[in-house]
Amino acid sequence: MTEATATARRSRITPEREAELYDAVLDLLREVGYDALTMDAVAARTRSSKATLYRQWGGKAELVAKAVRHNKPGRVGDVDTGSLKGDLHALTMRADDCEMEQSSALMRGLAMAVHGNPDLLKAFREHLIEPEMADFRRVLQRAIDRGEIRADNPAIGFVMHMMIGGFAARTMIDEQPPTQEFLLSYIDAVVLPALGVPAS
Repeated sequence: MTEATATARRSRITPEREAELYDAVLDLLREVGYDALTMDAVAARTRSSKATLYRQWGGKAELVAKAVRHNKPGRVGDVDTGSLKGDLHALTMRADDCEMEQSSALMRGLAMAVHGNPDLLKAFREHLIEPEMADFRRVLQRAIDRGEIRADNPAIGFVMHMMIGGFAARTMIDEQPPTQEFLLSYIDAVVLPALGVPAS
């Protein structure tokens, strides 16, 4: 049974209603953080029954992970510009600077919660980390097939680490939120050279 089929059998929540619930969850996360977030609060904010929330998502960790996933602008693997540089730039440009700042603040808070909550870590791996890694592998495989990068380049296994590192380190080191300009420069100066791809 696919995830979509399982969800449909559990509930008749419409996609529009589901999006409203996810938006409310993210708003509450920004307000109180993961540890203080409760299903009661989500139910009250969204005018839902707690039973419906548990039936649909099983618990807080699953709900939060799916809300974060839903908030991401499309799938990485759907981007195909014909070049690796074009793909990485297009992925960066899907979120504007304001959205990046909000995402950065949200992910900083969730990163701390993940380390102390095995259920949240499991949900994040299932719904965010593993799908993103699979999508990035498809992007990189297309670049290999086009002859842009060598299949034996050891940096291939660290592309996700590099991308996440640049995003997270911007605030920690520079005390500024990540921006499109910063990330595009980072891709050209760090990621592409590591993969043997000319930035120009």
